[in-house]
Amino acid sequence: MVRITTWNVNGIRNPFGYQPWSGDRTFNYMFDTLEADIMVMQELKIQRKDLRDDMVMVPGWDCYFSLPKHKKGYSGVGIYTRQSVCAPIRAEEGLLGVLCPPGSSIAYRDLPEDASIGGYPTPAQVADLGVDPAALDAEGRCLVLEFPAFVIFGVYSPANSNGQRDDFRYGFVCALETRIRNLHKMGKRVILTGDLNVSRAEIDTARAEDAMRREGMTRDEYLNAPNRRIFNQLVARGAVPGDRDEGREEPVLWDLCREFHPKREGMFTHWEQKINARPGNFGSRIDYVLCSIEMNSWFSESNIQEGLMGSDHCPVYATTKDVVDIRGETVHILDIMNPLGMFKDGERLRDFNPAKDLLPLSGKLLPEFDKRRSIKDMFTRRPALPKYESSLEIRQSGASAAAATAGKDAATKTTGTAPPASSLKSPEKRRLNGSPTKAVKKSKPTLSSSGSSSVPKGQQSLKGFFAAKPKARNDSSQPSASQSASEAFDTQSTVSFDLTDDNATLATALTKPTTPPLTYHPLSPQSPSSPFIDPIETKESWSKLFSKKPPPRCESHHEPCITLTTKKPGVNCGRQFWICSRPLGPKGQKENGTQWRCGTFIWASEWNAPGRGDEY
Repeated sequence: MVRITTWNVNGIRNPFGYQPWSGDRTFNYMFDTLEADIMVMQELKIQRKDLRDDMVMVPGWDCYFSLPKHKKGYSGVGIYTRQSVCAPIRAEEGLLGVLCPPGSSIAYRDLPEDASIGGYPTPAQVADLGVDPAALDAEGRCLVLEFPAFVIFGVYSPANSNGQRDDFRYGFVCALETRIRNLHKMGKRVILTGDLNVSRAEIDTARAEDAMRREGMTRDEYLNAPNRRIFNQLVARGAVPGDRDEGREEPVLWDLCREFHPKREGMFTHWEQKINARPGNFGSRIDYVLCSIEMNSWFSESNIQEGLMGSDHCPVYATTKDVVDIRGETVHILDIMNPLGMFKDGERLRDFNPAKDLLPLSGKLLPEFDKRRSIKDMFTRRPALPKYESSLEIRQSGASAAAATAGKDAATKTTGTAPPASSLKSPEKRRLNGSPTKAVKKSKPTLSSSGSSSVPKGQQSLKGFFAAKPKARNDSSQPSASQSASEAFDTQSTVSFDLTDDNATLATALTKPTTPPLTYHPLSPQSPSSPFIDPIETKESWSKLFSKKPPPRCESHHEPCITLTTKKPGVNCGRQFWICSRPLGPKGQKENGTQWRCGTFIWASEWNAPGRGDEY
């Protein structure tokens, strides 16, 4: 069997902050725990430069990435394939085929027929989208892999951003639907996975009827929302009011999770984090594993994994049978999930060969990861000798000593351990022992050369900010006691090293103070005339000034509230407010006197918090 899992991870490293992933913190462990053979991840939120060894060099897995070309830390899709189970024969990035394979200037759609996946929208179909093709494919929202069995799409569809990108979102959904229908006409089977950011019907959204009633919307108007209408015409048994659109008369995909659980309510895959909606299961189903209707008998199970934490979405999976029917012929699933000749009747005939089976889009063929097949190779390869500074001399006595030194240097470069001090001359010994490598500048005296006293440097208290500066005395005939102490301290701290050559020595010796340091007690008769500054009072005054206001407590539960920011366009956009910290209940409404969120609402600008430590 082959298990396909899709998950919007909301940041590729985000799940590792939660159980069970926080224990091992490796992608290999995550994929094994999910029992996935094809792992599709959306919203990676990384750039090309952020890819690391643990993301790419996952033992036993191949990987493919589509990352945004312009927006940084935004969107992003990745697909991992288990090499012991499946190996794709083609891989592409984008929906329209306008991007180019790595190292090529020829777009995917212009490649020879046997080198491309196909199904690209025609120029006329692209013109109908109303979106710039290059911009649509540049946001890292789609990966397409082809196996002999089917073509799989990993998709992160644009969300409804308060109506600001409706045209782009609609163009993306139309391009996706067009590409899938074109592949269907070519006779290719399709699996569509990912976060499509659209729910099919009322059962897929919490309290959908109440929301429609509040907005004065009828059921037909709800189902005829542009993206929902296109989606339901693409999927079998989709609710489409009125006549179907031209060219969309027949559905081509099968909603696996819903078909295995046709009447299950509350089967949601996304919960809004800002309102902590997950505990009350106030969410929506917008993540899917869909397959060509022809393939619906291939699968034995499909479900959501709402108990797995790590994102504001949960994983969704579908599992195939071991033996499937292809147009009247019984075939083992592994035979058609790999290149021809790798499996026969479910038995492996040859191993996965990276030199032969890795595709140009594979992450392992990126220049920074190429020719590194495992972590072990990183340590077995003999590193080049490091280049030491000219002042460092390595003791060498014959070829054997040179070889020994090279081994030590290689260990130093790999493990970060410094060379033994015995092999270094005196300046380097001082460097390793923590001595400064540059001359320490002589600190300036706190008093002028004329000997006049001055106000102590630095603001000593909050009150000192508002107090007038005392006038300096003009008596320069004899230094004060505090001046002598300051000069004594400065003389003691004047140390300079010259390490420009191997025979470096102390440039200046320590000078003994001519006057012993002055010590005094704040209450002694010999205390300076400056007033005593209480350090505790000073700390408290600064703390009160910069500490955050304590949050208000909600009216019903008397618990600290949480703060949010208004995102809805209007006069209050950008304003912060306080609300009850409890999650919304299953009804999606505020409920006083229950375990769910109460109706407390306070604008942050209107909250006059008492001082820290006061009762409120």
